[in-house]
Amino acid sequence: MPHEIDIKRAQAFARQVFGFYTGGIVSLLIHIGYKHGLFDAAVKGPATSAELAARAGLNERYVREWLGSLTTAGIFTHDAATGAFALPAEHAICLTGDNRLNVAPVSGFIPHLGKVVPRVMEAMRDGGGVPYSEFRPEFTELMDDAWRRIYDDALLGGFLPRVAGLTARLEAGARVADIGCGTGHAVNLMARAYPRSTFAGYEIAEDAIARARAEADAMGLANARFEVLDVTRLPAAPKLDVIFAFDTIHDQAHPAAVLKRAHDALAPDGLFVMVDVKGTSDVREDVKNPFAPFYYGVSLMHCMTVSLAEGGAGLGTMWGEKVARRMLAEAGFTGVEVIDAPRPQNVIYSARP
Repeated sequence: MPHEIDIKRAQAFARQVFGFYTGGIVSLLIHIGYKHGLFDAAVKGPATSAELAARAGLNERYVREWLGSLTTAGIFTHDAATGAFALPAEHAICLTGDNRLNVAPVSGFIPHLGKVVPRVMEAMRDGGGVPYSEFRPEFTELMDDAWRRIYDDALLGGFLPRVAGLTARLEAGARVADIGCGTGHAVNLMARAYPRSTFAGYEIAEDAIARARAEADAMGLANARFEVLDVTRLPAAPKLDVIFAFDTIHDQAHPAAVLKRAHDALAPDGLFVMVDVKGTSDVREDVKNPFAPFYYGVSLMHCMTVSLAEGGAGLGTMWGEKVARRMLAEAGFTGVEVIDAPRPQNVIYSARP
């Protein structure tokens, strides 16, 4: 006999599922508002739909419907007497500005990853994966937009000081590399802050390296250089004093080889600093992590699949601390420390060769 259904439990779950769907729609509208400057227009003060549309240079009817969704979602408030919509200050700080609290850029991953859903479904059936080339150039722009504010706000004053002795090394003058550097913003910020050190950024994406070089030139940096390179071929000489890996190891086709190459490239007293997504390596424990559903999903539709497309390990975004510690040890690293990052989504690993 079929199990008797608890109808109240079923109804509660149906509401939960519809909440997921609602979140998906609202995410798309946040992306639209961010790209069209509607949040920036809204922080200038309460406005009717016509006034907000005029500020942003948009069609009023579309803005009115957009406001309808975001008001009923609790993002905007509405004054029935005046017809004005307002973006509370506590909401505005999360959707505007150049600080790391602005999470609006993350909304862009929803429509972007949605484009590859059919290809991911094929890979789920047939094996393999979706190659990185199918995500570019949009993915480069999205990652830059999402991480630039984090680096500006928290790299020099947040991430770096948490690793014992790191800033002293950089101040004294060190030979430094960032493997999987993306658009190179972290490298450029560090190169400007620590002129006695020399920095090299390595990345497989040519468009990202072009942007990194352009920014370094604009900042007048003589101690930062960038190169298109598969980091499994990171040169073993000359030896490096510090190697950074910001949110990149879990994407690699061959992460074990990358870690081994980083180990072998370090000087005997060198330091490997890896920033990655915070996870436990166990889904039973990850259920306590409010960010886990997002990162497991991003892994399925990007990080894991781009690795599998290259015949790689498919490590996944949520590889977590247990696996990271094991792989660092297998690569030859010792003295591994796991340090809380300035943001709860991440963790910092510090290791020595």
